[in-house]
Amino acid sequence: MSDLNNGWKFELVDELVNGHLFEYDELKMRTIKVPHDFSVEQPLDWDGGSDGCVGYARGGLAWYRKHIEVTSNMLDKKVFINFDGIYNRAHIYFNEQLVTFHPYGYSPCLIDVTPYLKEGDNLLAVYVDHSRACDSRWYTGSGIYRKVSMHVLPKSYIPVWGIRVTTDCNSDESAIVNLSVDLVNESGSDKELKVVTTLIAPTGENVGQIVSNVVVTDTLKLNESIELKNPTLWGIYEGFRYAAITAIYEGDQCIQTKETIFGIRYFHFDANEGFFLNGKNELIKGVCLHHDAGLVGSAIPNDVMRRRLEMLIMAGTNAIRTAHNPYSADFFDLCDEYGILVQEEFYDEWDYPKGKKFNQKEKLFDYKFHGHDQFFREYAKQDLQNVIRRDFNHPCIIQWSIGNEIEWTYPKYNNATGYFSAEAGGGYFFKEPPYSVEEIRKICHDLPKEEIEIGKTAKLLADWTREMDTTRPIIANCILPSASYESGYVDALDMVGFSYRRIIYDRAHKHYPDKPIMGTENVAQWHEWKAVLDRPFISGIFIWVGIDYVGECGGKRSDGRNRVTQAGFIDVAGFDKPSFHMVKALWREDIPELFITTNTLAASVYDLQDGKLVQRKGLPAWDRRLWVWQDMNTHFNYQPGEDVVVEVYSNCEEISFYQNDELICTQVEADNVDRIYKCAIKYKGGEIRAEGTKDGHRYASVIKESQEATDIFITVDKTEITTDFDSVVHVVAQLKDANGIEVRFKEEEIEFMTKSDVDGIVRFVGVDNGSTHYPATYQNPKIETHRGRALMIVGGNTPGVIKVCAKIKGHISNVIDITVK
Repeated sequence: MSDLNNGWKFELVDELVNGHLFEYDELKMRTIKVPHDFSVEQPLDWDGGSDGCVGYARGGLAWYRKHIEVTSNMLDKKVFINFDGIYNRAHIYFNEQLVTFHPYGYSPCLIDVTPYLKEGDNLLAVYVDHSRACDSRWYTGSGIYRKVSMHVLPKSYIPVWGIRVTTDCNSDESAIVNLSVDLVNESGSDKELKVVTTLIAPTGENVGQIVSNVVVTDTLKLNESIELKNPTLWGIYEGFRYAAITAIYEGDQCIQTKETIFGIRYFHFDANEGFFLNGKNELIKGVCLHHDAGLVGSAIPNDVMRRRLEMLIMAGTNAIRTAHNPYSADFFDLCDEYGILVQEEFYDEWDYPKGKKFNQKEKLFDYKFHGHDQFFREYAKQDLQNVIRRDFNHPCIIQWSIGNEIEWTYPKYNNATGYFSAEAGGGYFFKEPPYSVEEIRKICHDLPKEEIEIGKTAKLLADWTREMDTTRPIIANCILPSASYESGYVDALDMVGFSYRRIIYDRAHKHYPDKPIMGTENVAQWHEWKAVLDRPFISGIFIWVGIDYVGECGGKRSDGRNRVTQAGFIDVAGFDKPSFHMVKALWREDIPELFITTNTLAASVYDLQDGKLVQRKGLPAWDRRLWVWQDMNTHFNYQPGEDVVVEVYSNCEEISFYQNDELICTQVEADNVDRIYKCAIKYKGGEIRAEGTKDGHRYASVIKESQEATDIFITVDKTEITTDFDSVVHVVAQLKDANGIEVRFKEEEIEFMTKSDVDGIVRFVGVDNGSTHYPATYQNPKIETHRGRALMIVGGNTPGVIKVCAKIKGHISNVIDITVK
């Protein structure tokens, strides 16, 4: 395999032109590398051409061109090119000939260019039609936003996705490793081949070898097995992986070598006892993620994703749901490495469109909102199965999800729940269905049947999935499971995911006891996690969402500019939010968590009653809170005498509050039904300290009053990078006052600066601050802080040294050297 990520020519065009022809003028095109997202490069469109559903991003029409030199010996080979992701409606040409049309923006596209090859200069051209810029409910990005690779193979070969590994294992004493190897012979005559597979342990040790002699006429599936004693199991936060090195010999000559990475683990979901991994009952502490990453858009360097995964792990996350589409191959490699479980989701739309501006209003507004539903019937099978072919060997993947909240697009069954009758008023989050199971069953049974039914389509998708894989359960995120159990939808599934429906866990378990259930879309609140802890049959949850994302902003702020959904406990710049520490307190028992937040009483969700904080009337009670965390600050700067609320998110059994060393109160966990330690104080300046007890040990946390920012301090996550696209450094700037205290109560404009002795070294990726109000001027190094912080991402084009720093009010921060290799 060789990558085809460098040396592309790119051009945005206003109309379809003949960019696939050799004669096309490349002088007007820009030289780029892929992955490349041309939406994130463009200024936002606030004036009506775009919409909040995609964060006011622009789409467009674009041509990509790359020249490939083909030598004479390649003409006797098979040559494949794999695009891991193109958004979207891509026409792919080779030497002026249309090879394929690939409409889905999230599935890989593997093309055979062998028939089009010629010696010398060859032209690969891709036309991207993302003129329907609002074809999604979230930010998608545009263009060849994932990697491209070329595979030059002999005429007798193992296909690109031609090896599948499964393991039979029920302990750490032994495992049977099963390899299914596809062999293809296009030489024109039978081939006698020897297939040698060597297994390499996570330590690098050779632990086994399988040798098979076969005769291949056209195609052959070779099944091999080998037993390993005392295997090292892949598990949560334990990303131990094996390699299978498969070599094909024709006579004494090795004609192909292929490496397959896999993990050994065993798991199952039990309808009564939950999830078991490697024999241990585990709770799934999951988050949903959309595929953008702030300032880089959807063309994400691996180091950016690494930083995000490490933040999620710090909070206790052990699973990710790829909402609502397949992710890149790189993402799954990282999850394998970190030991993160994954539910891979295929689709947000099936036969019918979803409303892109407002969910539940399933209609097309105009051309720019037309989504993938028009291609679903024709392309769903090949897209779904190619995703499974690519991702089959990833040990991180434990579930295939065939759809997200699909019920909204088949509304006749939704009415069967009774939620949407005039009397019920549509409230379904915290109420059981108005109709009984028997009533819903009868209504669904009596509904007239149509050619296209939710149950029929679900069965199609499930059947196509099982054709490829029976080792993982099929699930879906059901928004109205009370109807889906009776519509035929759930019949196609192995287990059922509930979207914001914890209120009917018990009802479903009682009436449909045979299939496991779990939360697959949940809010980051204590009441959601409590529902899991109280019910052994619930395997866990997936919080919506782990990280803020661009888009899904149908409503607007008063200034008309709302482009980021802020439901995450990490912001778009990868910074922690107050809710991050609440999740950490709930999910991590291995380390103490003690995090202090404050706000004025007036701006809080509380009132004072007899000296105690009580929930303010008219606001949701603790067990009815939804996506966005209450507004809390990470500073201690208020007016003297002002009533201030202090919240502490902690897994300590007891907390004592101190203001300037004066004890305010001491609380135990049972004192707060919402699991939030809290008290009210009269502001006196100085500091707030919380002291907590956990497992007999005492811990403390402090936040201090700060003065105006006079200084700035930068930190980096590494001091050495390479020139590779995936290698970047995150530079974080933090405001400080004259006493060195971090300033978070007042924002300042800062300027990030880079310098090198050689021109062209710096690859300035962009800046961000994590605020939902930031207008996404990513390429301007001047930026206002948010909570006193801002972020710059920098890469390197050529070897050398990059000096990074930041400036505030003419004052230069500390300077850090970044070595580029």
